[in-house]
Amino acid sequence: QLQAYGGGLVQAGGSLRLSCAASGRTFTNWAMAWFRQAPEKEREFVARITWNFGTTLYADSVKGRFTISRDSAKNTMYLQMNSLKPEDTAVYYCAAGPRASTVPRDFGSWGQGTQLTVSS
Repeated sequence: QLQAYGGGLVQAGGSLRLSCAASGRTFTNWAMAWFRQAPEKEREFVARITWNFGTTLYADSVKGRFTISRDSAKNTMYLQMNSLKPEDTAVYYCAAGPRASTVPRDFGSWGQGTQLTVSS
């Protein structure tokens, strides 16, 4: 199971860190990712990290502002978000899957989502 938390209301230019705690299994050899979904929009890829090697990939829209990381000892993934913009407002979901993909259907385990609202 995955549980995402840490969302909230922040002003534009501010920072926030999301966490995704994994329980029930380890994700060795898997990839974990953050997706987000704004109202009336499709779920979109934000960032991905491979659990074993820590290899990362970012969507162009967040590159240079967001940082994905994981703590193997805590079985937890993080998304540090800096220089937040109103267009970052969305529900953020964490996900895990066996493929290092950017497509939601390739991820079989999902957290419940946490809301981020960035005010202008």
